[in-house]
Amino acid sequence: MTETSSHPYDALTPDTILDAMESAGFVINGRLFALNSYENRVYQIGVEDSAPIIAKFYRPGRWTEAQIREEHTFTAELAAADIPVVAPMAMPSGDTLGRWQEFHFAVFPQRGGQAPDTSVTDTLYRLGQWLGQLHNVGASKPFQHRPAFNILDGLTSKNQLLIDGDWIPADLRPAWDSLIPDLYDACARRIDDAGDVASLRLHGDCHAGNILCRDEQMLFVDLDDCRTGPAIQDLWLLLNGDDTERGQQFGELLEGYEMFRDFDRRERHLIEPLRCYRQIAHCAWLAKRWDDPAFPRFFPWFTQPRYWSDQVLAMREQLAALQAPPINIPGQY
Repeated sequence: MTETSSHPYDALTPDTILDAMESAGFVINGRLFALNSYENRVYQIGVEDSAPIIAKFYRPGRWTEAQIREEHTFTAELAAADIPVVAPMAMPSGDTLGRWQEFHFAVFPQRGGQAPDTSVTDTLYRLGQWLGQLHNVGASKPFQHRPAFNILDGLTSKNQLLIDGDWIPADLRPAWDSLIPDLYDACARRIDDAGDVASLRLHGDCHAGNILCRDEQMLFVDLDDCRTGPAIQDLWLLLNGDDTERGQQFGELLEGYEMFRDFDRRERHLIEPLRCYRQIAHCAWLAKRWDDPAFPRFFPWFTQPRYWSDQVLAMREQLAALQAPPINIPGQY
């Protein structure tokens, strides 16, 4: 009796990867190097008489073909507007999206660089300029298939996934269960304070690790999480440090941003709800992906009591942040 694969990525063997590249029309030289990636699988692949390419194999079942194509279309729009973004290449087959067996895949040019130093004032100013332009493109039309941020529904569903999977240690459940309703209510109040803010197409996961800097140039990469939401989602992840430092950083970002696009200051109220959502969503993401052999290997601490006690502590700190005034921008209201 033949054993079946326990996880879809078990079928993504080196031969499968190289066969997929050949099916798309590439003349490959057999060189294959796995790159760090967890949600998808990403490889550097050698091509005859050419620079290596980067191939991304999308996680089966996560996005529909229509949703992936919207990612590609949005990235192409950004590139056409001269916004520095690494867009999927048109393969020799003529398409930016390939399919081999159960896997959708895309190919990107190889690009190098390092994360931006957001402690440098000029770096934040330039990032703000690019994000203002990126959001002008994002606001030009809506997504039809990609999801939208819904903080409160997301908090409820992600928490329920953790509860149903019995991920939280029993001795921490009382603290966890008492904090979740308080966090939900505090998020709801801050969302009400923000009011009816505009939504647009976003990068969606615009942290420093998804931006490359090299030779004074910046490149936005990995729009795999692009979706609809408030502009602040693409800004707050670039802020770090204490309240004063984050306020100063935010001011620099906005100075560059507002050269190209107005920013609704009410969106400051959404920073802490979005941070709260991200914390719970990250726990749920690890839980949901635990059947992928890569996750126990790279995140072994996820099942340790210490991890969950740290999460409870972070939730208490997050509740205090939700109850404090919104971020203060020096010289502004």
